[in-house]
Amino acid sequence: MGSAMPGWTWEYTGYDPAEERLRESLCALGNGYFATRGAFPECAADRVHGPGTYVAGCYNRLESRVAGRRVENEDLVNLPNWLSLRFRSRGEDSGGEDTGGEAPAPWLSPDTAPPLDHRLTLDLRAGVLERATRYVDHAGRHLSVRQLRLVHMGDPHVAALRTEFTAEDWAGRLEVESALDGTVANTGVARYRQLAGRHLTHVHTGTAPSGDAVWLRCRTSTSDIRVGMAARTTTDGDTAIAGAHGPGRACLLLRPLMEPGRTVTVDKCVALHTSRDPAISDPLHAAVDRVGRAPGFPELAATHRRAWEQLWRACELDVPGQAGRILRLHLFHLLQTLSPHTADLDVGVPARGLHGEAYRGHVFWDELFVLPYLNLHFPEVSRALLDYRHRRLERACFAARDAGRAGAMYPWQSGSDGREETQRLHLNPRSGRWLPDHSRLQHHVGSAIAYNVWQYGEATGDAEFMHTKGAEMLLEIARFWADAATWDSARGRYRILGVVGPDEYHDAYPGASRPGIDDNAYTNVSAAWVLARAIGLLRSLPEPRRRDLYERTALDDAELDVWEEVSRGLLVPWHRGVVSQFDGYGELAELDWDRYRERYGDIRRLDRILEAEGDTVNRYQVSKQADVLMLGYLFAPAELHGLFRRLGHELDDTAWRRTVDYYLRRTSHGSTLSSLVHAWVLPRVRRADAWRFCQEVLTGDIADVQGGTTGEGIHLGAMAGALDLVQRGLTGLECRAGVLRLDPVPLPELSRFGLSVRYRGHWGVRLRLGGGRLRITVPVSDREPIEVASAGRTVSVAPGETRLLTLPGGCRGRQREAAPDTP
Repeated sequence: MGSAMPGWTWEYTGYDPAEERLRESLCALGNGYFATRGAFPECAADRVHGPGTYVAGCYNRLESRVAGRRVENEDLVNLPNWLSLRFRSRGEDSGGEDTGGEAPAPWLSPDTAPPLDHRLTLDLRAGVLERATRYVDHAGRHLSVRQLRLVHMGDPHVAALRTEFTAEDWAGRLEVESALDGTVANTGVARYRQLAGRHLTHVHTGTAPSGDAVWLRCRTSTSDIRVGMAARTTTDGDTAIAGAHGPGRACLLLRPLMEPGRTVTVDKCVALHTSRDPAISDPLHAAVDRVGRAPGFPELAATHRRAWEQLWRACELDVPGQAGRILRLHLFHLLQTLSPHTADLDVGVPARGLHGEAYRGHVFWDELFVLPYLNLHFPEVSRALLDYRHRRLERACFAARDAGRAGAMYPWQSGSDGREETQRLHLNPRSGRWLPDHSRLQHHVGSAIAYNVWQYGEATGDAEFMHTKGAEMLLEIARFWADAATWDSARGRYRILGVVGPDEYHDAYPGASRPGIDDNAYTNVSAAWVLARAIGLLRSLPEPRRRDLYERTALDDAELDVWEEVSRGLLVPWHRGVVSQFDGYGELAELDWDRYRERYGDIRRLDRILEAEGDTVNRYQVSKQADVLMLGYLFAPAELHGLFRRLGHELDDTAWRRTVDYYLRRTSHGSTLSSLVHAWVLPRVRRADAWRFCQEVLTGDIADVQGGTTGEGIHLGAMAGALDLVQRGLTGLECRAGVLRLDPVPLPELSRFGLSVRYRGHWGVRLRLGGGRLRITVPVSDREPIEVASAGRTVSVAPGETRLLTLPGGCRGRQREAAPDTP
C-alpha cells in the first residue's frame, strides 16, 4: 500500500477499502465545468465507494426532518454516473445469446473478487488517470484490466474511458455493460445520510439511431435543471452488441470474444450538458449531437493533453523536491475546479472543489485564499468569480435589510441564488447530537469579498471593473459595516456586536442566552480596512461615474464622513499586551492541552470532544484556526501597522510577535486553512517554526490530516493557498499602486524556486529566487515596462529584459516600507 510521486505522476498500489474515498478525491478528474471522482467504474455507491459527477453551479434544494424539525438544504447535485462499466466472464463462446453456454459469473469488482494486483496512476501533465488491475474469477480465470480516463480540458462537455481487457488463460465471451446510471443520490458524506439526498427525477433513457450510443435525460426536482447525457461505446473485438435499459439506467451490452493473451479494447465517450449551458436549445439533443461528432479516444487524448500543456505553461512553477511535486498536485486540482472554462459560468468557489459532497458544494470565504493566485495567472477567471458575487449583491442587500441593516450582508454559505445556505443544525459525530449552528454570524465574509475585489484591481489594473461592479460591491459592504457598528459612549469606541470570527469555535459567551461574540479583532480591523478602501476608491472615481453611482445608491459625502469616523474608531480589544481574539477572550479559562492530547490524541476538533463530554469550547481560550493571525495573512507588516495606527493603537514588531506566540499555543488547527495562515505569518516572526506548518499545508489532503474529510472532497482553499504561499508569501510579492513589490523571506528548506505570473497585460513574467538574488525576466511584448520595487529601491524592467536584484542580508530581505496609500 502507499503512494509514490515520481516526477509528474501520483501512484497508488494495492486495493485498500479504507483508503478508497481518499483516492477517489485525489484522483478526481475535471475541467472547470464538471468533475468526476476517481472511483472504480465497475462499482456502485456504497459504504466503500463514492462515485460522483458534479457540474459547477448545479444545485438543488430538498427538505428533510431532523431532530423533530424541518430542515431545508441546497446541495451540489450528484449527476448520473457516466463511468459505469462492469464486466464478467461467460466462459465458452455462447454465440452472443443470453441462453446456452455457461451461465455468466458474478460481475467482477474489487469487493467480489479481491484483485491480485492493482495500481492507480494519475498523470498530472496529461490529465489522465490510468488504472491496472488483475482479477481471478470464481472459476480461476485470470483477467487483466487496464483503463485510461480523461475529462476533456479542451471540450468541457466531453469525457472518455478506454478499457483494455486481456484474457490471460481462457477463451470465450466477456460480458461488458456500459451504462449511464441515473439512480444515483447524494450519499457521499456519512453524516448527511439522515438528510434527503435524491435530487434527480423524470429519468428517461434510450438508444441513439447509430446503435452504439445510449442516452439519458433527467431533471433536478426543485431547481428544474434539465440534464442530458449520451455515451458512445465501441470495441475493436468480435463483439455482439445489445441494448439493455433498466429502470433509471441506459445500458449497452457488449460481448467481445476473448482469446488467451489477446487484448480487446472498449472505448466509451460521453457528452454532458445541462439547461444552464449557453448556446444550446435542449441539453439532450446537445449531448447526443456532441457524442456523435466526437473523435476516437486517441484524438481526444491528444487534444486533451494539448489543452493541459497550455495550462501548465501559464502556471509555470519550479519548486524542487517533494514540495514541488505536491504543489503540482494542488495546482492540478485547482485547475480542474476553476479553469478558463469557469470564465463563462455563473459560479463561485466551492470550498471542497468539484470533488465531493462535503459542505454540500457551497461557496464560503475560500475565494480569499484562491483568487490571489488566479489573479496572477487567469484574471478572467477571477473576474468571473467576482461577477458571481456581484450578481448576488442585490440578494445580499435584501439580507441586510431583513436584518435591519443597511448595505450588503453576504451569506456565510452561498449556492445558486445568493441566499444564506448555512444550516441551522449540525451533527456532532462524537455525541450523535444535532446542535444549533450559528456560523451564519460570520459576517466577515463580506470583508473577504471586498479584499478580493481590491486585490483583483491591483493585480490587473482593470479600471472598468473597479469603477463599476467593484465600486458597487465595496460601497455596499462598507455601508453594512458602518451601519453594523454601534457607538459605546462608556468606551469611547464603535463596536460590532454578536458576530462569529474565523475561529468558529466561539459562537457565544459562556452561559449567554444570545449567540455571537463582540468585537472580534479580525472582523473589526478588516471592517475598518474595507471602509478606508471604499472611501479612497469612491473619491477617486471619474466625476461622471461618481455622480451616477451616488445618485443610484443615494450616497453622499456626509455618509462617507461617517465611514471615515467609524474606520478610525472601531474597538480593537487587547489583554496582557496581545491583541484579543474578541472582547473578553482573555478572561476565559485556560485548557489543559496536555491532558486532552493524552486522552484523545488528535484534538483538532476540540469543539466536538468537549460537547460530547457535556462541556463547551466557549469556556476556553482555544481557537479552531487562525483568527487574529489572519490579519497577518491579509496585510503586509507595514500595512497592518498602519491600520492599527489608524485605529489608535501601536502594533509594533514586538507586540505582533507576542500576539503570534500567544495564539500559536492556543490553536488546535481544526481547519486546513489554519496551517496555511501560520505558514504565511511565521517566516517573518518565528522562522524556525515555519517549515513545520508549510509541511502541514502541503500534506494536509494527501495525508488526510483532518481524519477522513479529504474523501468527501479536497480542501480547495488550502491547496490554492499553498501555491500562493510560494507565489506571494515567500516572495513577499505585492501588487500595489501599479508597482510590483517584492520582499522575499525564503526558508532554508525552500530557498530556491522559480515561477511565472501574468501581470497587467504581461504574460509569463518570470521570477527566480536563489542564492540571495532575485532574477526577473519580462517577456517580449509591446507593453510598457514593469516597475519593480525591492530592498528599498525601484527599477524599471522593459519587455525582453532581465534584471538581477541582490537581496540585503543574503536571503531575508528587509521589512517593507510603509506605502503612501496605507490607510
